[in-house]
Amino acid sequence: MGLAFNGTGSEGMRLCIFDLRRGQNEGHEIDKILFFFPADLPFTTQLSVIGLSEGLITFTRIFSPEAACEVIEAERHSHVFYEAEPDIWMIMIVEKSKELEAVWRIDALRELLKEIHSLFMMFHGSIRVLLDKEPSGGLTRAHLYPFIMDYLRDFLVGKKLQLPSFRDCLKGRRTVQMLTVGREAAIEVQTLVKILESCGGSTPCSSLILFQDLLVSTTLSPEDTVNLFTYAVLRLTPHALSSGARSWTYLHKGNSSSNVATESTFAPSGSFSEQFYGSEDISCAGDNRYRVTRPLQHDKWFRGKDGFLITDICGVDVGSSYITSPTVWLQQTGERMYLCAYQYKSLTLILLIPLSSIVNEEQGVSIVKQQLRENASLKILKVEEKLSKGWGGENAYHVSGYRYLLVDGNRDISRASPPAKVTTLTKESLLALNRLREEVDSEKSRAKWDNPGRNKDLEVCIRAKNNAWAVARITRGKELYMVLEKANETLFYASDAVEKFSNRYCSGAFSLD
Repeated sequence: MGLAFNGTGSEGMRLCIFDLRRGQNEGHEIDKILFFFPADLPFTTQLSVIGLSEGLITFTRIFSPEAACEVIEAERHSHVFYEAEPDIWMIMIVEKSKELEAVWRIDALRELLKEIHSLFMMFHGSIRVLLDKEPSGGLTRAHLYPFIMDYLRDFLVGKKLQLPSFRDCLKGRRTVQMLTVGREAAIEVQTLVKILESCGGSTPCSSLILFQDLLVSTTLSPEDTVNLFTYAVLRLTPHALSSGARSWTYLHKGNSSSNVATESTFAPSGSFSEQFYGSEDISCAGDNRYRVTRPLQHDKWFRGKDGFLITDICGVDVGSSYITSPTVWLQQTGERMYLCAYQYKSLTLILLIPLSSIVNEEQGVSIVKQQLRENASLKILKVEEKLSKGWGGENAYHVSGYRYLLVDGNRDISRASPPAKVTTLTKESLLALNRLREEVDSEKSRAKWDNPGRNKDLEVCIRAKNNAWAVARITRGKELYMVLEKANETLFYASDAVEKFSNRYCSGAFSLD
């Protein structure tokens, strides 16, 4: 879906975050606005958008006090709601279009909002805590604006935002993709995990291990694993680094600080492109009161000669003698951790070191890195070698005749047909599957409120205009979505093909027997 932006008059997409507890007094309504995109819209327009959203939230609560508003479909726009934290709302308003490409799935857009908030929480903590820390809201806005703009830049193609459309209906956002590992390799990985855990001395370290863009091992909770895995794929893996690689000569030239300052509410006005590319530093009007890290900024991670990844997201030149280590918050425990990443060929290791165990950051983190080099180097070589030998390439999980998406909602894991194979599907097939997923989303939403705590078994089949079958089966928290373009005309043939897939690749989890 391409959403064009041509200055202030554009209605392609609007994204805002506001706090219902703020700006209740007349004349202070603007205080409730924490983020608004596009930022160059007049404050009267911003307040109008947020006022309408606030009214819709209040109105829907009359009929459903326990269920938060999720979407409002108007004639010209879709209003997507997500209550990120109590009384802190994220709203995405997307203009409807007759263009074929402008077909999206509402739950996919909501997952986008959830991902923004989860990643923000991982690096900066709760929005409410930031507001309590500085009630004026300046600190919160200084963090939110550059973070979200850096995130949206990944979707920018020319002057358009390519948000998730029907072409992405065989992707599972907010899940991790696992690498299938043989028994011998699994034993080696398990030994490596124990070595990484002991690198912090008396205080155990947590870890994630990735091969290519696939997860091999984690010692974190499912939610923290999803957050860190998502960030690693966006910015840390070899593929992410190579997409924005710069030479080592750059590293010693120094670069401008990534500080973000604000005194007024938002960034200066400007065209859509200028909001993304106008300057290396996204700065707001006012003094330099706030020092803000920008973990999603592009080209800010580099692989050092010793294999460790270094970064200047904290505004420190990577060529300097002292490099600060970024920190993350674990959602399960609320603990703050140093993030230390090491890379060898296709293997990426992420080590999380508790801040409570480090007295002196520079010395303490250096000791942990030294322990990793001394104790884990040989095991890292062996693990990478075994995983590489067993790796089947980008098409390793392709199943001939099928285009599929498997989601295990109980463990937040997904597996799908390779993107290159999905592109062979016709628009009619993808549109049919997108419509099918919308029906499944609606059924799941109704079941969540009608029978809380119970998973609903469901099967939906749709015949596309090109005679392809789009099939969905949901059972015990697991979901299977599939497109069969070369299936027979009968529903029985399509159902039999799904049964064969389930029995062979899913241990019969989706079989009807």
